[in-house]
Amino acid sequence: MPVRYPRPLRPGDRVGVSAPSSGVATELRERLNVAVRHVEAHGYEVVLGRCLDGSGHVSASAADRAGELMSMLTDPAIRAVVPPWGGETAIDLIPLLDWNRLREAEPTWLVGFSDISTLMTPLTLLTGTATLHGNNLLETPYRVPEGLLSWLDIVAAPPGHRFTQTPPGRHRAAGFDDFAVFPDAREYKLDARGTWVRLDGGGAVEAEGRLIGGCIETLCNLAGSPWLDVTAFARDTSPEGLLVYVEAAEHDAFTICRNLHGMRLAGFFDRANAVLVGRTGAPDSSSLSQHEAVLDALGSLGVPIIADLECGHVPPYMPIVNGARGRVVHSSSRSELTQTLD
Repeated sequence: MPVRYPRPLRPGDRVGVSAPSSGVATELRERLNVAVRHVEAHGYEVVLGRCLDGSGHVSASAADRAGELMSMLTDPAIRAVVPPWGGETAIDLIPLLDWNRLREAEPTWLVGFSDISTLMTPLTLLTGTATLHGNNLLETPYRVPEGLLSWLDIVAAPPGHRFTQTPPGRHRAAGFDDFAVFPDAREYKLDARGTWVRLDGGGAVEAEGRLIGGCIETLCNLAGSPWLDVTAFARDTSPEGLLVYVEAAEHDAFTICRNLHGMRLAGFFDRANAVLVGRTGAPDSSSLSQHEAVLDALGSLGVPIIADLECGHVPPYMPIVNGARGRVVHSSSRSELTQTLD
């Protein structure tokens, strides 16, 4: 099963907006409008779905959310689907999606992170369709720091395109902008310094493999199921191995440690040539830090573990394409992740 890349977006193409998990509260609708106008300014037509209600923890019933996502992903006129953000229970869509139909349909970009990992990662694993773990729609208007890209840059890239991202050296220490008060926010407050760090020891790292991964708290619930068979994906698309990335959203270090142990026991990391870990603002526990939780669960893999990448819930964001060929380099003088769409 080769990896399938959606064709590059061109001006005039349609971008669908639907919330497979949480919708947008009334007081945040102006931020949604700002984000839509930002995408339109790139030349795209934005199609708003019906599943956007933010009055509860999900935007609509599971059947309606699954139906709208299926419709957008199989509509040849819609070239990308971008949720407003993540949420809590996108897992309820898993048994309702027609995976065979998605496998047969022309590939469409699915973009997002957090709870959207629950859908994107299985979509890549089961259908071979590349998906884009990157900033959600409501974060899209922010200016991208030097060294990083926006999902808008990647979905317009041609087949075979190669791009390299590097850490900007600054991130947001805590908190988020209140979009109800500042709907037009476009500048991150990057008030803390920091770059990537190797957790498993010293020395430079160079590793390659297809990229796959996502949010720990959501993917751990699929571990061991047919929807998260990373071993089969590696066998079919990347026998040389994988670059597996994970990131913690909010759970304490004890919980993340248990989650990662479970994912390891289920084979999620079996074909990893290296593990990349997103920077997190999630709390440490009384006798275990977030970094220590990763090492406790994954140190026995015997592969490099590089932490504090910009692929988590701490702004800014480094988009990663599930299914792309990746090459990570990390040393005292150089850190970069190169992705190739082939």
